[in-house]
Amino acid sequence: MNPAFQFDRYLLKRQVLALTGKFRCYNPTGDLVLFSEQKMFKLKEDIRVFADESKTLEVLQIKARQIIDFSAAYDVFDSSLGQKVGALRRRGLRSMLRDEWEVLDANDQLVGQLFEDSVAQALLRRLLLGMFLPQNYDLTLGGERVADLRQRFNLFRYELDLDFSMDNGRRLDRRLGLAAGILLAAIEGKQDN
Repeated sequence: MNPAFQFDRYLLKRQVLALTGKFRCYNPTGDLVLFSEQKMFKLKEDIRVFADESKTLEVLQIKARQIIDFSAAYDVFDSSLGQKVGALRRRGLRSMLRDEWEVLDANDQLVGQLFEDSVAQALLRRLLLGMFLPQNYDLTLGGERVADLRQRFNLFRYELDLDFSMDNGRRLDRRLGLAAGILLAAIEGKQDN
């Protein structure tokens, strides 16, 4: 497995002033470990994640199953191994009040959830405060919290701290956790535009 997936903490930044979504993921010492750039005018989301900005080594692929889907599902593949790691499926109607996702294993079996911190704060974000109230997500596997994805307040770019340190047994595949962060940043970017 690529060494980029060995860390317990990451910082994901989405460049705001760009024609396409550019995502950079940094390890705890501030080194760039992953880079992605969304393609313009894609009907079906296909996000490629690379080891660096030269884009010579693809490490992950996040691929939508359908063109338009209220309960969109995204398969996550390890590009170097050519295998599916798992999937993330948005819970359509339930995501109206607050974002909720299902975490699926490689066989599409439900293993966990990714959800916004609270309904009250989610409604405040959507109706009044928008970007001035950063989002916070918890990721659970079998009801046990294994990750915290916390947006930083920043007027000029989207920043998301990904903290897997509470997952002592490394139950969550970091590839799937990082794909969740990239998807949240990509979808938030589309909602902001």
